[in-house]
Amino acid sequence: MSVREFDDDLVLHPPSILRWRGRRVACAIGWGGVRSNKREGDGATPAGRFPLRRVLYRPDRMAPPRTALPIAPLSPRDGWCDDPDHSLYNQALRLPHDARHEKLWRADRVYDLIVILGHNDAPVVPGMGSAVFLHVAQPDYAPTAGCVAVSAGDLLTILAGVNRRTCLRVPHAGASIGRG
Repeated sequence: MSVREFDDDLVLHPPSILRWRGRRVACAIGWGGVRSNKREGDGATPAGRFPLRRVLYRPDRMAPPRTALPIAPLSPRDGWCDDPDHSLYNQALRLPHDARHEKLWRADRVYDLIVILGHNDAPVVPGMGSAVFLHVAQPDYAPTAGCVAVSAGDLLTILAGVNRRTCLRVPHAGASIGRG
């Protein structure tokens, strides 16, 4: 692939900068740092290049964001399976559900806007990490459980400019980042 194919990628510069189209925005990553061997529950942000699959948003808190990505509203019944022993591991599910899961309808604002990343989804491998998203950061940019998080305003700006070829690049620890 040529460098041009990566020009629209979001590039993480650990631990706290995300670069895109010449812009630098503050971000938070997982409390476990960046790992190439991501495992469920390790708090790490996985290293790799991940497509931006789709966007979920809280319709009671915001209008649908402008983006070229597929988009869907969240509801209080939306969750994400983080149970490696369940057939729906690393997939959306409807609540209530018997599998261990994360609720996507939260009281805080971090899941008001979620970009589902193509991590461990083609195919899903049990135990290799679930619910790795690009989402809204806490006001103090506290570490995440493995996601990448930016301000709501930065995320809206990014979504307005991405296309279906845009990916999130997370370099392996110590790797050269290159363009971004």
